[in-house]
Amino acid sequence: MLDFLLLAAPGAVLVAAMIGLARPGRLSRGGVRLIEALAVASLVFAVVAAVRLVAVGPMSSPVLGMAGIGVSVRLDAVSSVMLLLVSFVGWVVVRFAATYLDGEAGQGRFMAWLCLTLASVMLLVVAGNLFLLVAAWIAIGIGLTRLLLFYADRPAAQRAARKQLVFARLGDVALVGAALLLWLAYGTADIGAIVAAARAGAGGDPAVAAAIVLALAALLKSAQFPTHCWLTEVMEAPTPVSALLHAGVINAGGFLLIRFADVMLLSPAALAGLVMIGGFTALFAGLVMLTQPAVKTSLAWSTIAQMGFMIMQCGLALFSLALLHIVAHSLYKAHAFLSSGGAVDQIAVFRRPGTVAIAGPGAVGRAFVVALLIYGVIGGAVGFLGQSPQALALGAILIFGIAYLLAQGLAEAAPAALTRKLAVLATYASIGYFALHVAATWLIEGSVPPAPAPGPLEWVLIVLAVVSFGLVAVAQAMFPLWAYHPAAAGLRTHLSNGLYINALTDRMLGGWALRDTTPANRRISA
Repeated sequence: MLDFLLLAAPGAVLVAAMIGLARPGRLSRGGVRLIEALAVASLVFAVVAAVRLVAVGPMSSPVLGMAGIGVSVRLDAVSSVMLLLVSFVGWVVVRFAATYLDGEAGQGRFMAWLCLTLASVMLLVVAGNLFLLVAAWIAIGIGLTRLLLFYADRPAAQRAARKQLVFARLGDVALVGAALLLWLAYGTADIGAIVAAARAGAGGDPAVAAAIVLALAALLKSAQFPTHCWLTEVMEAPTPVSALLHAGVINAGGFLLIRFADVMLLSPAALAGLVMIGGFTALFAGLVMLTQPAVKTSLAWSTIAQMGFMIMQCGLALFSLALLHIVAHSLYKAHAFLSSGGAVDQIAVFRRPGTVAIAGPGAVGRAFVVALLIYGVIGGAVGFLGQSPQALALGAILIFGIAYLLAQGLAEAAPAALTRKLAVLATYASIGYFALHVAATWLIEGSVPPAPAPGPLEWVLIVLAVVSFGLVAVAQAMFPLWAYHPAAAGLRTHLSNGLYINALTDRMLGGWALRDTTPANRRISA
């Protein structure tokens, strides 16, 4: 019964993919409706599986062969949450794509690869052993490459697909290596048995090496610096692809780290690397995002920053919060990409405001004091202040965002109504975060290990992360004061080009040498 429920969700979208492959051109109205109905069925199966988890509890079930040798599926809080997320976002994206690509010559082909990628993600999150996990991981990369090449005659699309292909294959090799090391360390491919043994401290040097290689695979999958370049060019594919990334595709690296959280705790070096690379990626991409004039490009850089923050959470061993981040960011960002066109139209007709209040150093200082007071009062009320040092540091970093919000209302020229409104919004946002934090910790308690007591290295990384994000928050709050200073003009130019990492990657991979297949009569001569 369990294997049927967990395989029925990806099975439904696999059938939808077969419909698209059978009709790679324009789909009939009936074909589109059938694909949408199968996406809904996938969501229903995910809901039924979640209900079964509540009623029966976590379990795994072999599908082919024995659980440790063949293929098996696993149902626990982590897989259930991810399956619900992927099936829901997938259904929304399928519905949007049906309208977005209506009349497109390759509509069926696009829907087929879209559904195949969704099915692969679903198989990844329910995988009960290493064989299915690795196969699904590889299939996700293949499906995404095909979607990026939907307009295969565009040189920019070819460049994006080439970069994604290279980094995806490197991630595949890393995961295969990690799987072999885990097999060597524990003598089984069953994920439940591996996690249980790792929680008991078993595994030795092969398990430590596996944790390092797992971290590498996650970094490559989730577009961490400097492998992020392809993600900023996803706009060369239809808009539904950008939204699909947030259905467990770009954040598959985070899921991998959460699934093997007990293994990751065996290697403090791997966790430290995740904190440093994830934290730098978050800061770097966040600054670049501020300089982007195009809304979708800005959203893409925002996704890179958020994935960096997710990786940093895993490095701090805050795996329950990383799962919460995956869910919240996926829902928000998928909606942001799908509604970006309408948002641009609304902004275009919006009445321009008058003089904008600019926060000075005094207002920024007061904002940070008020934000820390909110942190202490609300965090203390919900029992958050008794959490681990890592959780307290992460809460402080998120409160810096509240300080940025408050700074706009505490500026000298800000009207009193704006100050009150922003204070209320800041309070609500703080309450929402702390409440969700407590709920996420309770929901997956037992599925992931708690954060261990930090050692000297961890304390250094915690302090470095808090100070770095604090300085960036101050700089962002005072951005209007220094943005047009001559010294900042060059920095702004370099940041708007992403410090030229994309150009360097294109040159290294030969991306600029791709042949332009645009017909000669459509090219614009100099």
